[in-house]
Amino acid sequence: MYKKVILDNNIPLLMEKVNEIHSVCIGIWVKIGSRYENPGKNGISHFLEHMFFKGTRSRTAQDIATEIDSLGGELNALTSTEYTLFYVKVLNEYTEQAIGILTDIFLQSNFPEADIEKEKNIVSEEIKMVEDNPSDYVFELFSKHIWGEEGLGQSVLGREETISSFTRNDLINHINKYYGAENIIVACSGNFNEEKLLEHLNRTVGSLKRKGEQKSEPPHGFTAKINIVTKDLSESHICLGLKGLPYRSEDRYSMHLLNTILGSGISSRLFQNVRENRG
Repeated sequence: MYKKVILDNNIPLLMEKVNEIHSVCIGIWVKIGSRYENPGKNGISHFLEHMFFKGTRSRTAQDIATEIDSLGGELNALTSTEYTLFYVKVLNEYTEQAIGILTDIFLQSNFPEADIEKEKNIVSEEIKMVEDNPSDYVFELFSKHIWGEEGLGQSVLGREETISSFTRNDLINHINKYYGAENIIVACSGNFNEEKLLEHLNRTVGSLKRKGEQKSEPPHGFTAKINIVTKDLSESHICLGLKGLPYRSEDRYSMHLLNTILGSGISSRLFQNVRENRG
C-alpha cells in the first residue's frame, strides 16, 4: 500500500515500501508534454528532456554517465503527450547517491549551447527513423488525423522545422513556465529509508519555489476520416481506430480483454487469421 506525503513546497510524494527486494526506483513526473506545447515549439518538451543529461553546475555529461554506471544503476527519462518523466533505479544501498544525481540533473542542468546544436541533429534523426518505420509512423498519422494539428495530434518528437529553431532561451523559458511545484509529482518504490528519502527530497526538489503554469484544454473531438499515405514498401500497415471508453470507466477491463482476444499475442484472432492463415 502506498503512502502519500507532501513536501515543503506542496509537491506530492508517493511512497511504497517493498522490503523484500534490494532495489529502489525514484521518479519525478512533470505535467508537460507535446499535448500542451505551442505548435511553433512542438517537440520542445522531448528536446529538453534530452538536454537534462548534458551536464550540470557540478557534473559533466561524462560524470553523470560514469557515476550512475559505477552504481550499477539506470538513469533515464521519457516524454509523452501529457508528461515528462525522469527516473533512477539502483540497489537500495545506493539510494542516497542516486537521488543526488537525479535531483542534480533536474535542478542544476546548464544546457550548453554547443550541445543544443548537436542534439538538434540527433532528434532530427529520431524523427526520420520514425518516418522510415511504417509500424511507428502509422500511429503518428493516426493521432494527427484523429485529433488535428494541435494538442493530442502533435508529435512528441516535434517537427524538423521546429526542432531547428530551438534556442537556449526557449529551453529556459519552458522550464520557468512548466517545471514548477504545482506541475510535479515524485514517486518512490522499493526498499528505502523513508526518513532519509523525505529529508533529501525536501532539501532539493522540495525547495523549488517556482509554481508552474497550469495547462489544460477542452476535450478533443474525434474526427472520423480515411487517410492514405503511399510508400514503396512490401507491406501495408493499417491503423483502424474508433471511440473508446473514459479511462476511469469500469468497462475498460472488458476492453482490455477484447483487445487481447482480437490482437494481443500470437494466438489472437487477427494474428492467426492474417499472418498464419493468409500469410
